[in-house]
Amino acid sequence: MTATTQSGGSLQRVAVLSDAETATGYRLAGAEVIETTRENAVHDLENAIQNGNYGLIAVDTGLIADPLSATARSMRGRDLPILLPIPSLADAFNADTVDAKAYMGKLVRDTIGFDIKL
Repeated sequence: MTATTQSGGSLQRVAVLSDAETATGYRLAGAEVIETTRENAVHDLENAIQNGNYGLIAVDTGLIADPLSATARSMRGRDLPILLPIPSLADAFNADTVDAKAYMGKLVRDTIGFDIKL
């Protein structure tokens, strides 16, 4: 069901296309989640595009590396939803590319405004 505004326009929903491992975290943050697997991700994203209820779908790049290319046919002629690629947790905490301690420190600093050192 899509909500309507006072002016009669419809409000589009926001969703995150995610795997089962990270879906709980998104749900705890209050996000609507489309839970899927790597094998079904493109199909599930295309279904979400076709149903027309979403204005923005954040797509875990661990499931679909390039969601814009993967759904080009479904998106043809459409302005919405906007597809936003977001890094998977595996990418965010890959020891070869990311310093997890520095990453977490930045999150804390950006959230509360100062560093906490133990």
